[in-house]
Amino acid sequence: MRHPLHPALVHFPVACWSLAVMADFAGLWLGEPAWRWSGGLLVVGCVMALAAMLAGLFELPRVPEGSAMRIAYWHMGVMLVAGTLFGARLLLRLEGLRPLAPNTVSLLLDAGGFICLIAGGWLGGKLVYQHGVGRADQAARGS
Repeated sequence: MRHPLHPALVHFPVACWSLAVMADFAGLWLGEPAWRWSGGLLVVGCVMALAAMLAGLFELPRVPEGSAMRIAYWHMGVMLVAGTLFGARLLLRLEGLRPLAPNTVSLLLDAGGFICLIAGGWLGGKLVYQHGVGRADQAARGS
């Protein structure tokens, strides 16, 4: 695995979804100029998440069996939940193709998605930093 694509792509959905959550919650105080950004950020985040997920699936066979593979499955599951919550958040608050102001349900979806995003990112970090997945020295370590 010379240069895995998945770690390079995940930065886009993580950044876009995090900023969308911040924009929605900032909209409680700043109004429409803040939450108006969340719709576009959610769209870009969801599209890039699909690309990152596909890259991750192609790279999954290179994950060593055992504890690293168990963490990879947990990572995939938690990130799938995050993507589902952010996708639902996007679709529930669209009218036509225009975003609507966040309501209680959308803010709860934001919060749940963000919590899953943090947990999934932490699990992905464990794969890289604890198990060496995707690192050049992975083969030498035998993990």
